[in-house]
This record gives sequence, structure tokens and C-alpha cells, in this order.
Amino acid sequence: MPPARHVLALVAPVAGFLLGFLDFVWITRVPYPFAELGNSTATWAVAAFALGWWARAGALRAAVAGVVLLVVAVPSYYLAATLLQGDDLAVIWAPSSLVWMASGVLAGVVFGVAGVWARSAGWRRVVAIALPAAVFVEEALRFAGRARTGYYPGAWWNVAIDLGLAALVVVLVGRSARVRLQAAVVALPLAALGAVAFGAVGG
Repeated sequence: MPPARHVLALVAPVAGFLLGFLDFVWITRVPYPFAELGNSTATWAVAAFALGWWARAGALRAAVAGVVLLVVAVPSYYLAATLLQGDDLAVIWAPSSLVWMASGVLAGVVFGVAGVWARSAGWRRVVAIALPAAVFVEEALRFAGRARTGYYPGAWWNVAIDLGLAALVVVLVGRSARVRLQAAVVALPLAALGAVAFGAVGG
């Protein structure tokens, strides 16, 4: 049974606060290469997917919940940096933070809805399951680029972690071997498109 509307309205901002705050704690306390999961745009996107999956609500409610989750997570992250590391609180409303919040609106809509679609049938389910896998594959491609150039030799560990997480999402969310295979195939061109888009914005 889907959670009541007021429950989702409470869970989304609380989850967003925890996502941002604990993300900062993670990157400052967990050793590499696992600390990179805290710096991961894929991890945040998949958090919105997971919220949509849990909500089992309509697409509009899932989209709004995903947006709230990711937008709240940004100032929460910088609040943690202020409290735990002494960073300037003004970073919360800096232009770069506003850009991240704007990105959270887009990602929250896409991945929140994908979480709902992953419970549906047909092509929507396949694409929805492929999306969270694709963001991990795209991130793995970026890490591979850093490793090849020598910028970050240890990035090969992160490539393995991201690819493992991509496979794990497909296995856990896919309901049959056929859907899992289809989602894995669709994830590859989606990851390539994501890599092009990330490169275009200087990611």
C-alpha cells in the first residue's frame, strides 16, 4: 500500500536533510575509494529513484517528492560542512549551490518518476530500471577517464564500484531475467548520452 500523502510530504524533506548531512559525514569519515560515493551525483539521483519506488504514488507526487529530496539535500550538505568543518554558512546561497539545487529539480523529476515507472509494465519499466544503472555507468566512464590520464590512478576502484552498483540495481529492481537484460542493454546508450551531457556542462 502506498504511504499516505501527508507521510510522503514529511518523509521527502526529512530524507533530503539526512541525505545531504550524512553525505558530508560520509566523505569526511569513510576512506577512499568508498568515500567517493558521497561525492557521487549518481548516488543522489538513485536516492530520488528509491524514494519514488518506495512511494508507489502517482508520477506527479513522485516527481515533487524527488525534487524536495534533492533540493533540501543541498543546503543540508553545506550546513553539515559549516557545523563539522567550520565552512562559511553563506555557501548555502552561493551561485554554485543554486545551480546544484536547479539540477536537483531536473534529477528529482526524472528519477522520482522513474522510481514509480519501475513498478509498472512494458517499455516504461525497462527505461525506468535502466536510468539508475545508467547514471552509475556514466560515472564509471568519468572515473575511467581520470584513471587513464593518470589524474587519479585509484579511480579504477571507483569504476568497479560504480559498475557493481549498476548491476545491483538492475538485479534488485528487475522482476525477471528478460527485464534485467533489456534494462542493462538500454542503460548503455543512456549512459553514453549522460556522458555527452555531463561533458557539455563541464562535468
